[in-house]
Amino acid sequence: MGGIRVVARIRPQQTSELQKDCIVSATGPDGEPSSQPTFVRIPSFKNENESFSFQFSSVYDQASTQQAIFDNEITPTIKHLFNGFDVTIFAYGVTGTGKTHTMRGGKSLAERGIIPRLLSSTYRRCRKIEKDSGGGTSVGITLSYYEIYNDKVFDLLESPEKRTMSGLHLRDNGGKTVVVGLTERPCESLKEFEKMYDEANVNRSTSATKLNAHSSRSHAILCFKVTMTTGDKVRVSTASAIDLAGSEDNRRTANGKERLIESASINKSLFVLAKCVEAISQKQARIPYRESKMTRILSLGQNNGLTVMILNLAPGRTYHLDTISSLNFANRTRKIEIRELENEPITKGCSRAVPTVTGPSTHRQPLRALASNTHNAAMGARASAKQEDKPAKLFSVYSDRPKNASMVSHGLKDTARRSSPLKRPSEAGSSVFDRPPKRRSPERGRRPSGAMSKKAIEDMIEKKVTDILATRAMDHSSAAPVPEISEDVQRRLDLLEKKIDGHNDAHNDAREQGLTFLLMAKQHAVRGEHKSELRMFLLARDYFPDNAKLASKIERLQRKLQGKDHTRHGRAETDDDTDSEEPVRHCAKVADSNDKKVRLKYLDRSGNDDEYQGEVEEDTDEGYDLGDSFRYRPKKTKGGRKAAASSMCTEERPTCPESPRTKQLLSIINSRDMNKIKSLQGVGLKKAEAMMEALCGGEEGDGSCPVVVSSLLELGRLRGVGVKTVEKMRSGLAV
Repeated sequence: MGGIRVVARIRPQQTSELQKDCIVSATGPDGEPSSQPTFVRIPSFKNENESFSFQFSSVYDQASTQQAIFDNEITPTIKHLFNGFDVTIFAYGVTGTGKTHTMRGGKSLAERGIIPRLLSSTYRRCRKIEKDSGGGTSVGITLSYYEIYNDKVFDLLESPEKRTMSGLHLRDNGGKTVVVGLTERPCESLKEFEKMYDEANVNRSTSATKLNAHSSRSHAILCFKVTMTTGDKVRVSTASAIDLAGSEDNRRTANGKERLIESASINKSLFVLAKCVEAISQKQARIPYRESKMTRILSLGQNNGLTVMILNLAPGRTYHLDTISSLNFANRTRKIEIRELENEPITKGCSRAVPTVTGPSTHRQPLRALASNTHNAAMGARASAKQEDKPAKLFSVYSDRPKNASMVSHGLKDTARRSSPLKRPSEAGSSVFDRPPKRRSPERGRRPSGAMSKKAIEDMIEKKVTDILATRAMDHSSAAPVPEISEDVQRRLDLLEKKIDGHNDAHNDAREQGLTFLLMAKQHAVRGEHKSELRMFLLARDYFPDNAKLASKIERLQRKLQGKDHTRHGRAETDDDTDSEEPVRHCAKVADSNDKKVRLKYLDRSGNDDEYQGEVEEDTDEGYDLGDSFRYRPKKTKGGRKAAASSMCTEERPTCPESPRTKQLLSIINSRDMNKIKSLQGVGLKKAEAMMEALCGGEEGDGSCPVVVSSLLELGRLRGVGVKTVEKMRSGLAV
């Protein structure tokens, strides 16, 4: 087992890049520059004071040459190629980092890339092997070159006019992926290869972008097979050099419509490659090779040879995030383990062993030549002898129905007439009586030859019915008796049936209403409104008359409120002795809902409110005094007397008849039904509670003197109700 050898190369700076923007450096283990660096150091994108270090097999800085990279990384793989190992070399990186320059190179001898140098070294080694063997070993090289453009495979050795829209297809052959219909040309010399390679590169898809004037728009794969023949043994090994297209950020490359489609295909295939590497590193059961043709051909971790990855990096700050992403991908790739297995040599002329289906104990009869004329003559003589002599039958036909002699003889005539001349005759020594006869099953009897009579059918039906009835009677008698249900269980079952059938709907409604009053009492207790709490408990007592806990709460609240009343009356007598006979008015501050202003209301301590004449408004939270008395005091507004007189003039006159809508509204209010009052338009939960408190017993809260509303004017004077609220309630009713 071995791993993928990852080599990092930092390209030189371009003329448009500044020296201060160089952030990628090649260092040694201690972070200092080294003659043989193995670490790539890059600062963090978020914090410049922090830096990341990535270790690889080798790291080449900006001053490295093509010859140094080839001698140190690629030359050792050539001897493995001739020993029968497959070799894969591919360049990875973002667009504009020098992948094509590393693989293809330039025209000058010093700028040649890995592919021309690899073929040159291969041809030199081929000539050396042939010379050393004295002609006993011959080496041949076959070349194929294709590209993956928009996830379609196209042959670069053929002209673009011969391409099809769908491209070439991929197939699996012995664990390897092959391209169907791919051209393979023998290449005898280096000059022939250079000519063929230059012509194929013209057919490759390239275009100019904002970041690269000659950007590769496809993945290019060059494959050459090395075939070594020694006597009757042939060994084939394959070397693949892959120039991957770089991932692109369309915001920086300024791609157009066609370039966007190409960029999407490139980024998708590279994303699938990253998914495959991630799945291999996590040792997942499924590796998504088939989601892209590039990953299916590359097959990282599946090929049984040597793999070298050349990571191309850009030193500039503009590639900061892309460089970190490429370094993370390469760091995961170098942890992939692959099997380095050499290809076994194939021996010429050996035939494949054909597996036999039959076992060793099976004896097959040898085939004999057919003599059609003799066979036909023998069959004709046998048929005429059967017609004349009518010998005994040599076979038995098993059937439920008997056949007469005419049918048998007719069948023999047909058999003699339809016999094929190609049918092999039976041997002379064999006899048809050697075959054992079929055994009839003992339970199978003969069917009656004649039809059953009507009486027999009726008797049979009657017998069957009797048997069935007797079986059922025995089953009923053997069944265990059902135990009787006790009265307690029966009563519970009846209650459960009534509950399911909905007979206790009225009880549930009453219980729900009582629980509503208890909830309102709890809310008043939290606010400290004990009188309102007592009123809600008194209303709930009608629904829970036998609840001792509720009765104790009511008794305790009544004692508490009576003690407060005695204390209040004692203070009032003291004030009457010291003050004048005129009623003393005290000032109660009532804050509005926004706490922006404070109004003063002069209230008679004795409870008289006769001097108040003004319009009452719609209920708000400002009209409530949050003390123990829980008294609602509506506020005065300008022109209240005129507004009240104009809106309620029809109700103040005793002679004016009430409208149906008014009668309906008053009946709902006097019913004291919380649900009906809450359903009125403009009435909420708080307003409905205030109205119920005003209707159920006045200010004392004991429920002894309920209030009956007889007109809209009285309704408007109730707590929580104003003129606008009355108008909304009336308008919301449907008559």
